[in-house]
Amino acid sequence: MITLSGKTALVTGASRGIGRSSALALAKAGAQVLVHYGQGKVEAQLVVEEIRGAGGRAETVTADLAAADGAIKLAQQVRAIVGARLDILVANAGVSKAATIEETTIEDFDRLFAVNVRAPFFLVQQLLPIMCQGSSVTFLSSLAAHASVGTLSAYAATKGAIDTLVRHFAAALGPRGIRVNAVAPGVVQTDMSNFTKTETGRDVTLDMQALKRLAEPDDIGGVVAFLASDEARWITGDILHVDGGSKL
Repeated sequence: MITLSGKTALVTGASRGIGRSSALALAKAGAQVLVHYGQGKVEAQLVVEEIRGAGGRAETVTADLAAADGAIKLAQQVRAIVGARLDILVANAGVSKAATIEETTIEDFDRLFAVNVRAPFFLVQQLLPIMCQGSSVTFLSSLAAHASVGTLSAYAATKGAIDTLVRHFAAALGPRGIRVNAVAPGVVQTDMSNFTKTETGRDVTLDMQALKRLAEPDDIGGVVAFLASDEARWITGDILHVDGGSKL
């Protein structure tokens, strides 16, 4: 059984979807969880209430991760709550944009990289002073980082950047005893994957998977909790594909 008792965790974008499931899984294992949100204040508070209702500890934190100082402001809030030790960082917050090359605007491109790449990079930078031997960082990658998936070229580029950061951060932080990994989901039934709500989208998704069902956020959240645990103590610099055997 995964045990995270006494650990502190931050999950970005935790008001819904994979972030919500990750926060709940970490709390179930015993961690104190900071539930970050950008806009979903009500949803984030519901996550906190669910954790507290089950006997866990949780607080909300907020920051606009598209803003240049978003990671700095979030790190300041985190340090004010947890003090001198953060054991687990799950950099889940992200945005997506389906558009052809011709339709992609500079504004869209910049926002994708600001939220999906710049924010997690500088969040790690800002939280390093309170991370220590045994801490772990888990990024959210994607199937789109290693396979062509529709009109997601700009979004896919951000996830390719995340895969690169995992290797560099793991090498740089390994001597401090900090592990860095990523989970790479396939298509998951979240607000970011509305096309799964159509019959065509469902069929396309099932056709490219070995396991013939649609993924739920809980399929990913449990893996995030595993990577944060001591059971994964010898795993670092890895991209763990949690995609139902997509595009084998």
